[in-house]
Amino acid sequence: MKYEIIRSGRKTIAIQIKDGQIIVRAPLHATLSEIDKVVTDNSAWIEKQQKKAQERDARHQELVPLSAEELQALADRALEVIPPRVKYYAEKIGVTYGRITIRNQRSRWGSCSSRGNLNFNCLLMLAPPQVLDSVIVHELCHRKQMNHSAQFYSEIERVFPEYRKWHDWLRQNGESLMWRMLNN
Repeated sequence: MKYEIIRSGRKTIAIQIKDGQIIVRAPLHATLSEIDKVVTDNSAWIEKQQKKAQERDARHQELVPLSAEELQALADRALEVIPPRVKYYAEKIGVTYGRITIRNQRSRWGSCSSRGNLNFNCLLMLAPPQVLDSVIVHELCHRKQMNHSAQFYSEIERVFPEYRKWHDWLRQNGESLMWRMLNN
């Protein structure tokens, strides 16, 4: 297997698949034979990841990137849809919140600052409404727990019992939604 080595002050050898290429991150002191052994020992995992990447790329070939106008329309729609949903769930959870901002984020669906300001990705408008609600509840529950503890998830499921189902939908399909924004 061909791979690129990136050496640094790290302590362990790690393998990354990026754009179909194998990248090995290794400590400065690691020998080529040590690196080769790690790559050989992980060849099944590498092949599996490369296959997954090829399947993902094939799925993305069918997708049409969003234009700037379409992204703006999604953001405008999100400004109409999200604030009333946030208000509804904030009352159910018993929390307050600050500003609501809609963004074209490239890696996040939502966030909550320590001051209670909420950010949401406009691409949520392309997902089922339950996915949007799951993200809203997730972020609002950070007003009670600024972590991802068992208590945090317990609070989410108290308010939104189907959270895991819709969170899983986003994990399985979110990358394709993001791809439509990243490739315009």
